[in-house]
Amino acid sequence: MPPVTTPRFDALAAAKNWSTAEPNGRAPRLSIEEVFGESIFGPSEMKARLPRDIHERLLATLEAGSKLDPSVADAVAVAMKEWAMEKGASHFTHWFQPLTGSTAEKHDSFVVPTEPGRAITEFSGQELIQGEPDASSLPSGGLRTTFEARGYTSWDPTSPAFIIHGPGGATLCIPTAYSSWAGDALDQKIPLLRSIDALNKEARRALKLFGVDTLRVIPTLGPEQEFFLVDQEFYYRRPDLLTTGRTLFGAKPPKGQELEDHYFGAIPDRVLEYMQAVETELYRLGVPVKTRHNEVAPGQFEMAYIYEDANTAADHQQLMMSTLRRVARRFGLVCLLHEKPFAGMNGSGKHLNWSLATDRMNLLEPGATPHENIQFLFFCTAVLMAVEKHQDLLRAAIAFAGNDHRLGANEAPPAIVSVFLGDQLTDIYEQIADIGHAETSKQGGLMGLGVSVLPDLPKHAGDRNRTSPFAFTGNKFEFRAVGSSQSISFAATVLNTVVAQAIDDLRTRLEEAMKDEPDLPRALRSVLAEVVPDVRRIIFNGDGYSEAWAEEAERRGLLNLPTTLDALPYMVKDKNAELFEAYGVLSRRELESRYEISLSQYFHTINIEGETSAEIAATMILPAAVRYLNELQEGVMRARETGIRAEGVTNTAKRVADLVDELEGALQVLVEQNAELGGDEVASKAVHMRKNIIPAMDRVRAVVDRLEKVIPDDLRPLPSYRDMLFIK
Repeated sequence: MPPVTTPRFDALAAAKNWSTAEPNGRAPRLSIEEVFGESIFGPSEMKARLPRDIHERLLATLEAGSKLDPSVADAVAVAMKEWAMEKGASHFTHWFQPLTGSTAEKHDSFVVPTEPGRAITEFSGQELIQGEPDASSLPSGGLRTTFEARGYTSWDPTSPAFIIHGPGGATLCIPTAYSSWAGDALDQKIPLLRSIDALNKEARRALKLFGVDTLRVIPTLGPEQEFFLVDQEFYYRRPDLLTTGRTLFGAKPPKGQELEDHYFGAIPDRVLEYMQAVETELYRLGVPVKTRHNEVAPGQFEMAYIYEDANTAADHQQLMMSTLRRVARRFGLVCLLHEKPFAGMNGSGKHLNWSLATDRMNLLEPGATPHENIQFLFFCTAVLMAVEKHQDLLRAAIAFAGNDHRLGANEAPPAIVSVFLGDQLTDIYEQIADIGHAETSKQGGLMGLGVSVLPDLPKHAGDRNRTSPFAFTGNKFEFRAVGSSQSISFAATVLNTVVAQAIDDLRTRLEEAMKDEPDLPRALRSVLAEVVPDVRRIIFNGDGYSEAWAEEAERRGLLNLPTTLDALPYMVKDKNAELFEAYGVLSRRELESRYEISLSQYFHTINIEGETSAEIAATMILPAAVRYLNELQEGVMRARETGIRAEGVTNTAKRVADLVDELEGALQVLVEQNAELGGDEVASKAVHMRKNIIPAMDRVRAVVDRLEKVIPDDLRPLPSYRDMLFIK
């Protein structure tokens, strides 16, 4: 008779079946300088392969944002194809970002038949510039119907093409925008590029008042990516992880993150080798990965790259997520990007560091005496005005089902949008609000550590605040509420657009003030004295998790939108639709489509979770509990036959029987609610998910997690949190 396989053997297999990829235990040493950017058709390749006049005309588009000369495309296509084929590519694809939150691609071969049995390789400028994928099978939010299938991808020359190597060859990936036949934006890139242009226009107009004339002002982004790693032995035995990306069941283990020993701890060997492999692939793609470390929860980690222009950073963020997932499989791991894979543990976010820069300066660099830096005060105040006026839109930009699990919890900012400025800047703005101008700046100085061999450290003029959703961190703002699985493009699009409007408004006020007071510093002082008292309410440096802050925020008139369905309706408010239309970022039709898609994705996400929860409970948990109950009952019967009282077994059987009854009752409610989808409209379906499905799932989970504490280890059908979080 073959041995019985139990879930416990999965843990043993996960612990012992991994070994380092190299026979000597060391990965090959690579020169970052040699491999960095080798898989991108970047500036150096363009300069080396393109005729000089073509290269100069292309640079005018890349550096100054001028309109692309179509005659450039044929020359670029030839050079790009030759480069790609030298790298082993046989196919090309227009790589785009539909409104699914991930990327899409359709591969075409370079091969062109010439006569029977013969072929050549070709790649024309027309193929480079435009592709035609299906526009009816990807989310459109009503912009396309099933029978309206034509869509277009359009080459984005400002983001370099790249090569992705797979086990069977290589593919040339060309970053593109994606639109419908009617010209509506069906992707994340088009609105992002429009918002970059709008911000560039308004910032350059404002800078001219300060005597600065620059070709381009760009928003820069530096996203931080948090994620969990689990052994694939466990992943494939968890239908909930497989279909929803998170565990729908799981009792809290005896040890979690209470000892605070995982954060910044030594990275496990297996994970470190995985991270090094991810870094190498990203270096080849030109992604400037800078940071790697253990995060707070066991099994949680973070990687981040340094600041880039917003468009390139958004593309690189998608490449980072896909690379994290793809490379994990080589190490017998699965990368989880869900915001809350494990209940009771820290969730994962994607802190989005945002700033504004010219080719010579960071416009949010305060300097040593920020109260005297009038250019910094102008742009910093514009950001405060933007967040104060459009707190609703910023909250809606990061609203989706996964993020509902983490916002407001101990590792994530609250659903109330506020700005942390730190002691130094807060003091400056309080001076402006109280007396009309700022006279001093607090200084940090040096911090001695009381040990002669340790150097005195420069001390910042303000602390950091991890509970703030939007925090100033030295020379940038950190939008901490973005979800770990989310594309950063829409959050950046919103941020760029609201700041563009605020800069426009503040510049207009300043120009009006200068009609009466030509001296720029004095005119700006009078404008800030009018503006700052109105935006003061958005500044909060305290504990964003406290009940006192929620009460204070309500007194200040700030919005508190705890769930996706609370936040999403604000996306299509008239003031927000008018904002996007005024700056040419999204038409009302395009904005409404995104609202519809967000509602639909919320409904489908919870619906899938509800169905998966019911299936696991009915076909895995309940049978395991009944088997254990049968064993207990048999034990009670044998004990009685031999005259043993066995009160402990009897009592245990009673507890398990009660839990089985409770589970069956809760499960029946969930099944009934799953069958009732909430009407015909997506809005009512979404409300049904929040109002009925989520509570029903929670009740089932509560019973299942209690059962996990009593069912014998060899009968448990699902790997435990203990195994998944700690075996690496």
